[in-house]
Amino acid sequence: MPRIPMVDLVGQYHNIKPEVDKAIEEVMETGTFIKGPAVKQFQTNLEEYLDVKHVIPCGNGTDALQISMMALGLQPGDEVITPSFTFIATAEVIALLGLKPVFVDVDPDTFTLNMDEVEKSITSNTKAILPVHLFGQCADMNRIMHLAEKHNLSVIEDTCQAIGAEYTLKDGSAQQAGTIGDLGAMSFFPSKNLGTFGDGGAIFTNNEDLAEKCRSITNHGMKRKYYHDDIGVNSRLDSLHAAILDVKLKYLDTYIANRQKAAEYYNRAFKNIPQLQTPFIKKDSTHVYHQYTLVTKDIDRDKLKEHLSEQGIASAVYYPVPIHLQNAYQHLGYKEGDLPVTEKLSKNVISLPMHTELTKDIQDEIIEAVKKFLK
Repeated sequence: MPRIPMVDLVGQYHNIKPEVDKAIEEVMETGTFIKGPAVKQFQTNLEEYLDVKHVIPCGNGTDALQISMMALGLQPGDEVITPSFTFIATAEVIALLGLKPVFVDVDPDTFTLNMDEVEKSITSNTKAILPVHLFGQCADMNRIMHLAEKHNLSVIEDTCQAIGAEYTLKDGSAQQAGTIGDLGAMSFFPSKNLGTFGDGGAIFTNNEDLAEKCRSITNHGMKRKYYHDDIGVNSRLDSLHAAILDVKLKYLDTYIANRQKAAEYYNRAFKNIPQLQTPFIKKDSTHVYHQYTLVTKDIDRDKLKEHLSEQGIASAVYYPVPIHLQNAYQHLGYKEGDLPVTEKLSKNVISLPMHTELTKDIQDEIIEAVKKFLK
């Protein structure tokens, strides 16, 4: 176990321990662990926070993506455009439903979809765009929504790393990540900016019909008990996790501010180092720093990671092998060189510890360790 971990979930828990323990105890006293009042309360509070009409809780972020696609009625063979530089779940659910993932390259600065490549990839079989708001910053939703309207495409936002990020639309108004497209998918995995003590997820939408469809699918296709109108799954956020999340939701803006402050401190320390590219901040999106990710230049990224480990400092590589080059997706016919930016990033990115409990003393130690390697 590294002396300095990537995230400090224990420290975060101790700072809100009385509230969390009380919330758990209240659920235990009700004996209602599935679809209890805690779930409804969290759902309502999250709808208010996001300013979205419908939040549909579910079992995890992967389910949120899959259920969203099921609700849209996508059929086997339909093409879904998505990045290869992301966690496997984004493409996994496309493949599981018999759809065809169409991987496109990403922008070298923001790590989100390269919109010129998206536009080139649209065919008569394209039915949806699945942007990923990677590491905490929104993809180019203005252009995505323009293309979706132009080509009659659905949009599912993978918001698993970006809850709380705000995106500025063309009219100057701001919307929360995950509430701009037809559907948004969220994960409440413990290390997320809003995470529970296990698995959990949710779907966001302003569309009444899609919301009703998603609710049905999450519950075995039932709108009324034992009457099944849709092919569904069993994917529910249980009451204990909902109660924990409801406590943490009150602190989400503070957590985001803490992450942004920590990121600014890293940025100042690394800004004049030519071997490191610090995170790019878009004008149309805030950054909530689910990860603090550097791009290394002219150094051995893996040796830097090894050096940090020797100092007791955790680091991570998100993601060492892009999806289009993974063994499970070789049947799609992609080869090395097809997505050059994605492939270069996979060889050069490294993420440093980023969490709500970071202190300057801890960051100074991390920064000094990185600089020592570069000397």
